[in-house]
Parts: sequence; structure tokens; C-alpha cells
Amino acid sequence: MTGQCDGAEPFSLDGIATAVINREGTVLSWTRGAEELLGRTASEVCGRPVAHLLANASERPRLAEGGGTGIPEAGRAALRHHSGDTVEVAFRVLPLEPRSEFAVLAAPIRCVTDWRQGASLLRALLGQDRVGIGIHDPELRVVRTNTTSEMPGGPSPPLGGRLADVMSAEDAEAAEAALRQVLSTGVPLVGREHRTRRSTQAPEPQKTFSLSAFRLDDERGLPAGLAVFLNDAADRPRAHRDLELRHRASAHIGTSLDVTRTAQDMADILVPALGDLAWVELAEAVFEGDEPPKVLGGGDPHMRRAAVAPVGTCPTLPPGAAVPRLRDALSLRSVQRGKAIITDRAETESATGRKLARLFVPEHGHSAMWVPLFARGLLLGTVAIWRTEQPEPFHQEDAELLTEIATRAALSVDNARRYTREHRAAVALQQRLLPHATTDTAAAHTVGLYKPAGGGSEISGDWFDVIPLPSLRAAFLVGDVIGHGLHATATMGRLSTAVQTLADMELPPDELLTRLDDLVTRLASEAAPAHDDTIGATCLYALYDPISRLCTLASSGHPPPVLVRPDGTAHPVALSPGPPLGVGGLPFETTTLELDPGSVLVLYTDGLLDRSDQDAGLQRLSDRVAALCRPGVALDDLGHALMADAIGSPPRDDIALLLVRTRALAPDATSAWEFPADPAVVTDAREATSHQLTAWGLDEAVFTTELIVSELVTNAIRYAGGPMELRLIRDRVLICEVSDPSNTHPRLRRAHITDEGGRGLFLVAQLTQRWGIRYGRSGKTIWAELPLPPVRVERELRGF
Repeated sequence: MTGQCDGAEPFSLDGIATAVINREGTVLSWTRGAEELLGRTASEVCGRPVAHLLANASERPRLAEGGGTGIPEAGRAALRHHSGDTVEVAFRVLPLEPRSEFAVLAAPIRCVTDWRQGASLLRALLGQDRVGIGIHDPELRVVRTNTTSEMPGGPSPPLGGRLADVMSAEDAEAAEAALRQVLSTGVPLVGREHRTRRSTQAPEPQKTFSLSAFRLDDERGLPAGLAVFLNDAADRPRAHRDLELRHRASAHIGTSLDVTRTAQDMADILVPALGDLAWVELAEAVFEGDEPPKVLGGGDPHMRRAAVAPVGTCPTLPPGAAVPRLRDALSLRSVQRGKAIITDRAETESATGRKLARLFVPEHGHSAMWVPLFARGLLLGTVAIWRTEQPEPFHQEDAELLTEIATRAALSVDNARRYTREHRAAVALQQRLLPHATTDTAAAHTVGLYKPAGGGSEISGDWFDVIPLPSLRAAFLVGDVIGHGLHATATMGRLSTAVQTLADMELPPDELLTRLDDLVTRLASEAAPAHDDTIGATCLYALYDPISRLCTLASSGHPPPVLVRPDGTAHPVALSPGPPLGVGGLPFETTTLELDPGSVLVLYTDGLLDRSDQDAGLQRLSDRVAALCRPGVALDDLGHALMADAIGSPPRDDIALLLVRTRALAPDATSAWEFPADPAVVTDAREATSHQLTAWGLDEAVFTTELIVSELVTNAIRYAGGPMELRLIRDRVLICEVSDPSNTHPRLRRAHITDEGGRGLFLVAQLTQRWGIRYGRSGKTIWAELPLPPVRVERELRGF
């Protein structure tokens, strides 16, 4: 005996302790079970009288005087454990031939009591004829049963058989699926209504049963089978059945925030508990999250069939189909006003007309109920349930029960509708805040994709952006705001606007993130106390120059991008990420890469990675990108393939993905000169500009460009000193840059008629498409863009 038997463990022969004694009561043999029962080894017990094991010392002399072994054939005894505790046992003495030795079998009293009670309970259950009992093995084959053909439950599967032997294949599959769930989880199934349409050999075509099942575990706690209880649902009191249906409805309806799923849950609850066929129709506006229109009387009901039960049935009007125009009828107006009605085949055909009756009256349907789904004064839809095989018609009690269930279900449908509206609004807002999915500039070709969270999750604040900058440069950004819902989307919008403003100031990436961090810190301080710890974000900002082919990146707690070289190798970019935005107090570091034309940068938010192990997820992403990013592959195809890998099921978090294929400007598309701070060099700058534009075939732009260069160089000589650099860049526009060592900020103003100067920048602004200033580590650059003549632009685009 192991000494660990309790009432929860099944009977096992390993639980019996055995000893062999002679006629004098001396112990000859001692099993391992006996050792475990009393904590005494064979060397301690063998050769000594068995009376020494008794806990009560006063019993020992009487046992010795009993003659022979002195032990009765069966009984109870209190034995002494090695620890000093008392062990109550039940025992039995069996003579061994040639009756000179005896086997003593013992087990703890509590185990013997459990065995006896368990056997008695099993005999009682299998001996009664009101509830069908079946013991099934792990393969769901019947090993013991009490059901017979005379019982109300009808014939059960034969020993070794399965439910499919006495049920239709469809019903047997549904019942066995429920039993396997009990077998795998251990969670009991109690009182589930289950329709059993018998197989063709059975005498009765159909019945509805209450099915319960409990898992049976062996002594190791492993599943050993199932105890299945099956009784005719018609035998249960109506109050009990109604209460059980209410409980199931409250437990299962409303667990989803999807209106269609909620409607299907309701239909599934009603069949077969109340009827044989049910459907739910919802207003078309409900599917979109909007309030349904108020209608009264016949005409277009603006509804669609949302759910049908049993699932798999094929009514004439299937799920998703629009409900046709209805005739004005008293029953229709009653339902529209919130009243449940009981009807039959004849009344329904009369109300709908014979032409439409086939859409609303199932084959063999004889009794029906029609109930509205009313919530917060809105008619969200209707529920209809028919009896086709159950013989009894519906009564007023049934209508009251269905009305109660429908009222609760309507609140769940309305909650799902309102969630749908908020989710759609958040998605629409976020989509409007995101830039165009595809951009094509001199710096890069980009494709952005966004996928909101699914499966009931709320939308969050993931975003990407592509910001064209002066001198053909571009900034690429991905970010992820903490939190979900409209609050996160609004925060994302504020940060996105701030990034575009800071990027236009042409700040380096580390400085931009520092300014953005200050903004997030301020937003957190302004937030309500309940939300001040939910304001934060991660961000990755990259600045690329197609002339130098240098890309400078900085990260605030964001995952690193994946870089794919033109030779097909892919690896994460080694960054030194700073803290997430809003933490403050720590600097951001930049990383600069030289990118060959055709390189691909993959920027993303963490929804694309496995949250349980982001390092492994990043490596898998790199491997996947390397496999997909073949020469000539379209970025759009690459992006959709990566998103498909991540969203095989509805994603738990938003995913923003930005793919960037870099370009480089041809070396002959730029020209630069350096001049000292001497007024005489203005003429040299004009001449250099004229010669270069002539070499580019831009003679028509020479006059305007010379004038702009003259003004910018003159301003640099007068206010900044030298040396200065003049650079011309030819692309779809012509760009003039003058760089000087001063950090002074020139300002545009309107000169008075008597002023001798002050007209330079005003003239530049009038002659150019746009102009601006950017600051470097030493000095500044004033740039100006000139539009090329239309003929030249067309020629440039053909050769781009």
C-alpha cells in the first residue's frame, strides 16, 4: 500500500499491502506495499510476531491466545506506523496450501470505503432505467451501459460500438466533438440539449436529449474514459429546462464584439432547445455600426439574414442575403413595435404572400415564433424560430422565454454594433492620417502597408510616414503609440504632425527625436491622472540623401529595420536605440550607413514580430525578407507577402510596414564650386552656373538661375564670410545651394523704396518654386528650387 490513497483516486491493486505469516503469527514475507503502508522494511518485521504491529498494546496478548494465527478471517485493525502514527486498515486472511502459512491482505479503511461506495454507486447507476448511463473508453467506444431498447432513451451503442451506430452521422459527429472536448480539458459537460436523429435502422426518427459527461481519470490522473449521462429532455420539468436555457443564453451570448458572431450564438442557443430551425435578421446599418432607420409597415425592411441554426442548413434565404420587400401586415407591425408573435404556416403564408412564403416558411414547418431585437429604443433586427420535427406547437410561455432571451441578446448586439462603429471610426481616422501607400521620388520608391488589430482587439497608434525634404532628400518614419482606441489614434495624429514639422526644419535624426521626446513628456503631464502613464511611443527615424547615398538613423525604443543589399543578403541594422518617447533624460544616438542603389530598408512596428521572442522573430523576418526580396521583385508584392505571414489569424496588435528601395543620383547630375568671401567672385559664380546649365542643356533657365545665384552668393559674402560653396543639382527640378560658415538666420522682408538693399531673398522667393534654410554642425545652407521648363521636365522624366 502506498499510503497515499484518497477518495479521488480509482481502485488499484497496487494499493493493497500483503504479508505472509505462519501458524504462530510470525511474519515470513513482507511486500513493498506493506513497507509503504507502515514505513517498516522487511528486515524490521520478518521473523517477529505480527502482534507487535498492533497500535493497541492491550490487544497483543489476546491475539496471541487466539490459537493458530490468532487472527480472524476478516476485520479491522489499528496498526502502528514507524513514525508512531496509527493506521486504520481493513484486512482479510487467506490460507495458503498446505495451510501452514497465511496471506494477510490489508488496505487503509478510507480506500476500502471508497471502493465499496464506488462499486455500490456504479451498480445503482447501471441498475436504474430512468437515466441512460454509458462508460466510454478514450476512443469513445462503449465499455459498459445500462440502456436498452425499452428505456425512454432508446437503444444505445452496443458494447464496443460508438454513437454513429445509432445516430445519423451529422449528429454523432457533433456529440462526439463535445465528448472529446470533455476528454481533453476535463471540464464537465452538463445538461447540453442535443438532437439525435436516429440512423435509418432506428424505429424513432428523432428525439432531443439532455447530454452530460464527466471525465474518468486513472490512478496517475490521466484520462481513462468518460461517464456519459443521456436522458430524454422531454422528461425534465419545464421550469428546469427554461432555467437551463436562460443560463446557457447568458453564458454564451455576448462573448464576441462581432455582430454576426453574436447573432449566430443566439441562433445556436435556440436550436434544439426551443425549436428545429432558427434565424436572425439584422438591420443593414447594424453591420456597419450605425443606428438602424425607424420603419413601420411594409416595404423594404433594410435587413439582412445574419445567422441560421443549425449551421450548415440551406434555407432559401441564406446568411448574408437581403430580406426582400414585405407586405404590410398586422403581424409585421406588431413585431416592429416590439411585440413577440406566435404564428403558424397558414398565417405566415397569408401575411407574406405565397410568392415570398418559401423564403420564410421551412419545409415541414408548422409552428413559429417571431420576436424583435429591441435595444435602447432601436429595432436592431428580428429572431424567428420554427418547429419542423418537434410535434408540439409554441405556447405563450415559449414566447415569453424567447422574448427574455432576445432582450438580453439585443443589448449584446447593440454593444457589438457600437464597438464596430468606434473601431471603424478609429480605423478611418488612422487611415486618413497615414500618407499615400506608394511614393516615387528621386531618393527612393516606397510602399507602406497598415493592418489594424483583429479578433476583438482595439485599434492602436501604429503609423508610418515618408517626408520629402529639400535637395532631393527624404525622411522615413515608423512609430507605435502606447495604448488602444481613439485616444491612441489621436496621440498618433499629434505626433505625426509634430514629426512633419520638425522634419521640415531639417533637424538631424537624434535632434528630432529629442524634440519629439519633449513633446511626449508634455502631453503626459497634461493628460488626466488616469491616463498619464499611458502616453508614450516608440519611433524610428531615417534620413536619406541620394547624392551622398548616406542614410542616418535614430531609434527611440523601436525595433531595428532590416536592410537588404542588392546582392540579396539581409540583416537587421545594428542600432543603439534610445529610450521610448516620454521617458526623457537620455540621449539618442545616430547610425550612418552608405547604401548602394537598389538597397531595400524594411521598417515596421512590433506587431510584425513574435512578441514572446522578438530576437527570434527578428531573425525569422530577416530570413523571410532575404528569401522574398529577389532582384526585380515589386515592393508591393514583398509587402503583402510579409503581411500575410504575420496575419494568418487576426493580429492581436496593429502592424505598420514601410518598404524603401533607395536610389542614387547620377554623378553628372551635380556640380559644386568653392569661393572665397570676395565680392569679385560673384561674377565667377554666375559664369560657372551659366557654363554648367549650358552643358546640361538648360539654356532657357540660365538667366533666372544666374540672378538667384548672384543674390545668394552676395548675401553670403556680406553677412557670413567665407569660404562658401555653390552647388547645382539637376533632377525634375533645378536646385541651387549656397553654404556658408555662419549660423545667422536670414529673414525675408519687403524693402522700402528708398532702401539700398534687403531685396535679395524677396527676389529669390519670387523667382523660385520654394526656398529654405538648413543648419549643419558648422554653418548653414540656403537652397532654392526652380521649376524646369515643361519640355525639359518631360525629357528628364523619360530618362529618369
